[in-house]
This record gives sequence, C-alpha cells and structure tokens, in this order.
Amino acid sequence: DQLGSAQDEERSYETFWAEMESLVLKLYEIEAVKFGNFKLKSGIFSPIYLDLRVIVSYPDVLRQVSEAMWKAVENKAQFDVTCGVPYTALPIATAMALDHNLKMLMRRKEVKDYGTKKAIEGHFSPGQRCLMVEDLVTSGMSVLETLDALNAVKLVCTDVVVLIDRQQGGKENLKSHGLNLYSALTISEILDILSKHGKLTDEVVKSVQDFIAANSVTVKPKTAEKAKPKRLSYEERGALAKNEALKRLYQTMVEKKSNLSVAADVTSATELLQIVDKVGPHICCLKTHVDILDTWNDEIAASLVDLAQKHNFVIFEDRKFADIGNTVVSQYSSGVYKISEWSDIVNAHIVPGPGIVDGLKQVGLGKKKGLLLLAEMSSAGTMAKGSYTEETVKIAEENPDFVIGFISVNPNSWAKKCKDGSLVHMTPGIKLQRGGDGLGQQYNDPKSAISRGSDILIVGRGVYRAEDPKLAAQEYQKAGWEAYLSEL
Repeated sequence: DQLGSAQDEERSYETFWAEMESLVLKLYEIEAVKFGNFKLKSGIFSPIYLDLRVIVSYPDVLRQVSEAMWKAVENKAQFDVTCGVPYTALPIATAMALDHNLKMLMRRKEVKDYGTKKAIEGHFSPGQRCLMVEDLVTSGMSVLETLDALNAVKLVCTDVVVLIDRQQGGKENLKSHGLNLYSALTISEILDILSKHGKLTDEVVKSVQDFIAANSVTVKPKTAEKAKPKRLSYEERGALAKNEALKRLYQTMVEKKSNLSVAADVTSATELLQIVDKVGPHICCLKTHVDILDTWNDEIAASLVDLAQKHNFVIFEDRKFADIGNTVVSQYSSGVYKISEWSDIVNAHIVPGPGIVDGLKQVGLGKKKGLLLLAEMSSAGTMAKGSYTEETVKIAEENPDFVIGFISVNPNSWAKKCKDGSLVHMTPGIKLQRGGDGLGQQYNDPKSAISRGSDILIVGRGVYRAEDPKLAAQEYQKAGWEAYLSEL
C-alpha cells in the first residue's frame, strides 16, 4: 500500500510538472514572458520582462494560469472569499472563482467620489478570511496596498497566491507582514523549463539569474507611528506665506471659520452691493466680475472696499488676465476699472508666458496684492490640464512673493505638485449637490472638493440665486469648514 501511494504521488507530480512545462511554453509563445533589454518603471534595465496582461486575449492560457494558481493554494490556505489585486490579476481571480465556485471581491485602485465610494466591491462580512490573488510578486508592494484596503473593512488576510514569484525578496517581505505566499512558478523554474526546451541560451539564463540576485527588494514592516494630519492647518499655511495678501486671507479664514468665497456674478451694481452686505459675514473672499456690471465708478469701488472692511473679507477680481506684460500693466492699474486700487487679489492665465506675472507684479507687489494662476478650470473640455498645469506650478514656484496660489479643481491628482505648501487652492464650481448646468460647468460638493486638495470653495449661483442668499451662505460656510476640519 505504501509503495502504491508513493507511485501515485510520483505520477501526480509528473503530471503537474508536465502541465507547468506546457504553461511556461505557452506564456513564452504569446510573449507574456520576454527576454531582451527592458527599461523598468524604476529606471533600471532588465533582461527579462513579464507582461501577463496579454493572457486575457488567450482564454485557454487564462484558464490554465488560474488552474495552476488554484493547485498552488488548494488545501493549503483557509479562506472565505478571494480578492483580485488590480488590475492584471482581476481576470485570473474571476476565472478561478468561476471554475471553483469561489466568492470573489474586487478592490478599486481609484476610489470614486460618487456612488457608494467603496474601495472594496462585493458582499462580505467583517472577520471573514480573504485570499489575495495576484499575477506576480516582486517586492510585494501592490499586495500590501490591497492588504491595507482589505484590513480597513475588517477582512482577515494571511495568504496570497501568485502565478510567478520573481524571487526578488517579495516572499520574505510579505512574510514580514504576516502573509504566506503561494506561487505556481518561480523565475528559476521558468528559466529551467525554457532552457530545457532550447528557448534560451546559457548566456541569457545567466544574465537573468545575475539580475535577480542583484536586484532584491526589501519592504520594511510597518511600525506604529503617530498619525499625521492629512494637510497643514490654515494657521500653519499662513505662517509659511511669503505674500501679505495671502497672510491676510488665511488670517481671515481662521478668524471667521470660513473657507467660502461667493462669486456674485450679477449684472446690477446695486444688486451686487446688496448681496455682498447679506453674505459678507459668512465669507472669507468675495469674487467679482466687474466687467459684467451695468455701471462702474469710483463710488461703487469704494462701497465694495467699505463692505470688505465691515465684514472682514478680501476682494478677488476674476479678471483672468491673458495678455503680454506691458498690456496687463495698463489693464491692472488704469482704464475704467482701476482694479489694483480696490481688489486684493486678481488672477491670470499663463498662456503669454512668465512675462504676464512680471507685468502684474510690477503693479501689485508694492500695493501688497496677490496673484492667482489658473492651473485648472471647472468647465467640461477645458484645455487647462496636464503640461499646462505643470508649467503653471513652475511659474508659481518662481514667484512666491507675488503668486499666492491657484485656481484649481483637483490638485491632489497633479503629477507634479507644488512644493510651496503655503500656496492656496481656490476651486470654482461648488454646489451642495454635484452635477452640471448644461453649458459645460461641472459642479463638485464641498467635501469632495476639499478632499481633492482645495482650500477655498467658490460658490456662485448656489448663493446669489438662492431665495435667501444669507442662509445659503451660512450653509456653504458650515459645509466647507466641516469638510476642512475632517481633513486635519
């Protein structure tokens, strides 16, 4: 009986190894495993590249991959549900779940700010055991990110299954975080199989072995740290500010517990002054468009300044300068509006280049004014994004004495974030309910905007078209301040 059992085990192992050889050869054939000279995300060059994303185009290979991984973990790990690590492993986890009737969850890599806002999708109960499914492991970082998301919803994770262990320290890193790694294949086994079948020369095999040995990755286990605030407080930002107008703005925000800017875009000067007097106690900043008013003179300008002093807010003329330096000097200091005489803050596009900042600074710096740069806009189809935004940040960083921040929509998503932590982000298009207006304006709610990195919420029609503008301003002030406090 013992001899028979041993023979059965030997035949089973031979069958399994034959299946692995078949799988590796197929992976090589469809170029999921490549050899050459490949630049990795880290910048280093590798003689081997694993591109397992292609297996979704080969259903037979996808099923073979999922079955190999199932056999690697079957009867070894105890679990109630599985979770695919985004994105390459998701179809693998799905195939495994379908073939073996497993309950599956899915982790969102980017959590949406609408709908259920869940990071983990699917039905589960806190305390259930979850098997993580990944395509391959190098350092184990993507697995650890998924582990954090699963632990956050009180799922218990002790096991991970992958198709390929690159043997670069991932198994050890995961072990140090309390995770057992089960792999269907290792890089060494892949090299052995391909070499056996004449697909690789000894030179290529050695180059891969040397690369793997020289490029192990260590991830230190997490240690208990004091939780850091998500953002600096307005007081701290004000202390860092290099511009007097920006210091005043932060001071006003703190004193009034308000990060609300009302955009009173009405066409009647009389109505403008009436609305400002009503909402003034609840705002830190008034945004104006004086070029749409039915009339303008020095008396109206003086009345606005008086209201700003009465209710303690700053005035921001949304002029959106976009001309050459010499022209904006005149537009800012003279003409009908004499903007530099009464407005604390103005804004500009960087389309003309840095010369526009030089021109505006020539007028405004000595008067202790500040400039916002338009880095993003809230309208659908805007061109202000990507490289335009990056150049805006660069110009701002070069002019910290005059540039006080940005008009922005989602600064937390910027690839190149501003290094100056004092600069303010003002976000237009805010409503208590998200949506659009049919003319391209896209609205975000206060909490969503603050979570995206905004500091000051610009509200227009939600206040000045309200039945009771004062009450509406109070509601937006409360919602905006609570959203800010929740981020500290």
